[in-house]
Amino acid sequence: MLLTLKTRLDCTAERCFDEVQTPRLLMHIAQPLVHFTPITPPQLPARWEAREYEVAMHLLSCIPLGRQMVRISGQDHSQRDGHFSVELRDNGSGTLISRWDHRIFIQAADQGCDYTDQVDIQAGWLTPLVWLFAWGFYKHRQRRWQQLVRRSFSYA
Repeated sequence: MLLTLKTRLDCTAERCFDEVQTPRLLMHIAQPLVHFTPITPPQLPARWEAREYEVAMHLLSCIPLGRQMVRISGQDHSQRDGHFSVELRDNGSGTLISRWDHRIFIQAADQGCDYTDQVDIQAGWLTPLVWLFAWGFYKHRQRRWQQLVRRSFSYA
């Protein structure tokens, strides 16, 4: 089941791309809704690398959601019509979710950049419920993105 959410960020596409490559951003924009604890490796790197990461997920920092495999599988960035454009992918899965194929698209725009979360979800009979959770989660993430940009990327 496919979900696509898009927002306009008041920053350059290059700055957005630089931030999205850091686990610090994920931790910040997911809080306080979802908390990720690294398992393998026991500490996340400063910047994502093309590899697998296993994390434990908790709703509101206390309700276990199981484990999730985050599979960063590379990125494609280019100049389209003279504008910066990039796609990043996490082809993950987890305890309850057999497919969580998340793609992030960042495209330069006249006023900032367009940021799109697209996730293909498969969780058996739970798929509609997981999709609904994902909708709320990505709305929350994009709202936190907006706040972070307004604060000039102050993570405090």
